[in-house]
Amino acid sequence: MPTGSTWSPSPNTRRQVFGGPDSVRDMRIGTMSEKVNDSTIEAVLGEATEAHERGLDTLWVPQIFGHDSLTVLAIVGREVPDIELGTAVVPTYPRHPMMLAQQALTVQAAIGGRLALGIGLSHKVVVESMWGLSYERAARHMREYLSVLMPLLESSAVQFEGEEFRVQGQITVAGSSRPSVVVAALGKEMLRIAGRLADGTSTWCVGAKTLEDHIIPTIRQAAADAGRPEPRIVCSLPVLVTDDIDAARAKARKVFAVYTHLPSYRAMMDVEGVADASALAVLGTEAEVAEQIEEYRRLGVTDFNAGIFSGDREERARTFAVLSSISDS
Repeated sequence: MPTGSTWSPSPNTRRQVFGGPDSVRDMRIGTMSEKVNDSTIEAVLGEATEAHERGLDTLWVPQIFGHDSLTVLAIVGREVPDIELGTAVVPTYPRHPMMLAQQALTVQAAIGGRLALGIGLSHKVVVESMWGLSYERAARHMREYLSVLMPLLESSAVQFEGEEFRVQGQITVAGSSRPSVVVAALGKEMLRIAGRLADGTSTWCVGAKTLEDHIIPTIRQAAADAGRPEPRIVCSLPVLVTDDIDAARAKARKVFAVYTHLPSYRAMMDVEGVADASALAVLGTEAEVAEQIEEYRRLGVTDFNAGIFSGDREERARTFAVLSSISDS
């Protein structure tokens, strides 16, 4: 068992976090970067500029096998003002929590306190087959990781002796502040860890029924039991305004096929009762898409992140127009 104390902030301490849980106005509207993995940094800058100009609240940047998301956000955030910039999500296994804290605080200082740090385990096939690490105690790994990361992000000294991590140190970055931290948590134990130790969860391809019956009540209860503020619920889904729903769903089935076979996503699709990720896509006319997104607001989602997946200019423009109208409402 860890001999270092598990980090727990005072429930009476309000954090100065850009766009964090203490400043939820209703539901933030954001979009997912499509360019960070297969295009240039200038292309991501263009995405952030468009999201800002259209009045969206957040741009979320994946961390897969292309550009490093945090490095890109440090560059983009120096050029594009106001909008919150988030990672969705940085895998924990390849980065020691002390190193991630240092990098995140540096990015936070560079972009004026607008970082939302999304972190996650990744997947067993990646952790074990690509990185050659053990995925055996994934929940313990995340619990200990957050126990080290969170106080470091608040510039507190850490003395932690666990089974995964043994850390003594402190990070101080001038001009920085703690970013909002959300964990890609889907299972009950991971949601409880996120609720107790982080600011919320970040989901991808999780439907309304699963959010309402499983994700939201589990993490909210864990946060309440720990005396924490109500958590952020970042819901990311494929989204497209289109007149041809059948064609769009067929495209989504192809584009997002990999998620159907990854165990963590597959488990959530089974809970939802759907065959594949395409069934979770938010599709239809302007009014239909707006109503579907409104349903997530009613469920308690605090951040809706649209993964626009069409290259058709008209469909993209129509989709952005709906997102902008919701963001302004």
